[in-house]
Amino acid sequence: MTDQLNKYLFADQLTRAQTVELSSAWQTGLTHQSYPDSVRDLLGELTAAAVLLAGNLKLDGSLILQAQGDGPIALMVVECSSDFTVRATVSLREGATMPTEGNLQNLLNTYDNGKFIVVLEPKSGSDLQPYQGIVPLEGDTLAEVLENYMKHSEQLDTKIFLAANGEKANGLLLQRLPGTGGHIEGTDAPEEPSWDRAQQLATTIKQDELLALPAAELIHRLFWQEDLMLLEPTPLAWHCPCTRERVSEMLAMLGREEIESILSEQEKIDVSCNFCGKPYQFDPVDCAQLFIAKSDQLNASDTLH
Repeated sequence: MTDQLNKYLFADQLTRAQTVELSSAWQTGLTHQSYPDSVRDLLGELTAAAVLLAGNLKLDGSLILQAQGDGPIALMVVECSSDFTVRATVSLREGATMPTEGNLQNLLNTYDNGKFIVVLEPKSGSDLQPYQGIVPLEGDTLAEVLENYMKHSEQLDTKIFLAANGEKANGLLLQRLPGTGGHIEGTDAPEEPSWDRAQQLATTIKQDELLALPAAELIHRLFWQEDLMLLEPTPLAWHCPCTRERVSEMLAMLGREEIESILSEQEKIDVSCNFCGKPYQFDPVDCAQLFIAKSDQLNASDTLH
């Protein structure tokens, strides 16, 4: 399986193209999650989009895309780090009715109060300040929302194509770069900018093609007459930093009394990571060990002082 970001530059240097393919990484992210198909696919599109946008950033940190809604989806979040690991999650509104044919607007923006948020989060200790941009959820698709954001917030003409299912999350990004264009060799006539050609050709893409075709074949089919420079591919991976140790620390913070109260009502404590959904289970012996470990840490701290 291929999980990578590919970057291309057109010969006149007026257009860049990027493709993202997520297969094993995307399936890893879904291992412990069970979403309705329409929700899963929308999250996959946002995940592919996050990688495409992160591919243009020079940031030591993370790009975070958030869609906050007033429909069945309360919150959808994707994070892509500067080392190109991704994680994603959805929070569904309890009691909400899931539409038969789910789309961006009826899943997230039922009453027109939805927001789309882009966050640039530098690594801890950086001199850079976090950035946050907020725009309405305007458009029939996530691609349209992102194109509007790039046009009005970043002043960049951008075309984005996204598709996802239970197996893959793929995407294509075209972006117009600053410049004045070239000339046809041997004449004084200006050459048609690659941006005009590229976006016209890209509009012929169908979602099933975006999912079915390997990135290299997709690019060749669309731009076989273009002279493209392929840059070094970037490998992608799914990563959630949750561990049993971190969950243990969280449970210990609840306190012995609260833990014992929970155990009096159920035999075990089941906890799932809010991001990846990975389940963790703690029986009474495990819970007792939490406070033994905490007591040992406190005693060690007292001894050092």
